[in-house]
Amino acid sequence: MNILLTGGTGYIGSHTAVVLAEAGHQVVLLDNLANSQAGVAQRLGALIGQTPPLEVVDVLDTVRVRMVLRHYRIEAVVHFAGLKAVGESVAQPLTYYHNNVAGTVSLLQAMQAEGVRQLVFSSSATVYGQPQYLPLDEDHPTGATNPYGRTKLHIEHMLQDLAASDPSWRIAILRYFNPVGAHPSGLIGEDPNGIPNNLMPYIARVAAGRLPHLNVWGDDYPTPDGTGVRDYIHVMDLAEGHRAALDHLARSPQPCEVFNLGTGQGTSVLQMVRAFEQASGQRVPYRIAARRPGDVAACWADPAKAQRVLGWRATRDVHDMCASAWAYVRASAASAALVA
Repeated sequence: MNILLTGGTGYIGSHTAVVLAEAGHQVVLLDNLANSQAGVAQRLGALIGQTPPLEVVDVLDTVRVRMVLRHYRIEAVVHFAGLKAVGESVAQPLTYYHNNVAGTVSLLQAMQAEGVRQLVFSSSATVYGQPQYLPLDEDHPTGATNPYGRTKLHIEHMLQDLAASDPSWRIAILRYFNPVGAHPSGLIGEDPNGIPNNLMPYIARVAAGRLPHLNVWGDDYPTPDGTGVRDYIHVMDLAEGHRAALDHLARSPQPCEVFNLGTGQGTSVLQMVRAFEQASGQRVPYRIAARRPGDVAACWADPAKAQRVLGWRATRDVHDMCASAWAYVRASAASAALVA
């Protein structure tokens, strides 16, 4: 199929582009480059044999999105584009609602106008809020605790309403847990602008000497070592989940379905630090700091539905996650040194 990836030069979008291209699909990238680089398209070209088209367009621009859909004869869309920092969403809620919710409305209007009815949406486990039981399955009550999570939940409701109004739509909502790691080539990975908000890129920069230490937010949670426990999933497993979801849409009788994408296992912050030290051979100094408001003690997925319905499961372990992230950091440093 001809598939449009919104946010296609971003972390998860770029890895999904590789997996989809390797499966024989034609991918088109659409991104406003707010938190990614145009050069990612060239790196994707080195991985898949040809540089995918990159349209520098904001999803809020409905007219231009329509033009892209029409020009490339797009048959399905994977919607990654969105702001995703929890703390920033608390400080700038209007920016998040405008970009994430209004941006999705714009994309859906463009798709509807051009007759494109297949969509995979990048959602988040943050829609579950404070866990009432573990592991989290898709029937767990939702109740996001911050503006970022609420934008994802609003979009989910909107997609469900759209599918109920027009059963010709085929929509898969994928609730990610904690994506980490990088492509085994080291050519693409997670390299956010500024100070990272997520654990793995922060650990990687500390290991590389680019940041002095890691702040561990709380060591008094009711977990085995007192630090927060999360379900970390390798980004390549996540990318393969999108391929499985697209394959499923072509044969699904349901207009809209929700799937967790996670490993089903929890890893604490300190366990991840030790795993990264083993994979990299570098020390990762850390300091214990006060808990952050809104953080939960533990959160991990029940991925049984994705395995049963999509035929997908995560296969890479924590060592694979850390080793690939470190390989990406080293490759990026070597590339920067060559340029310098």
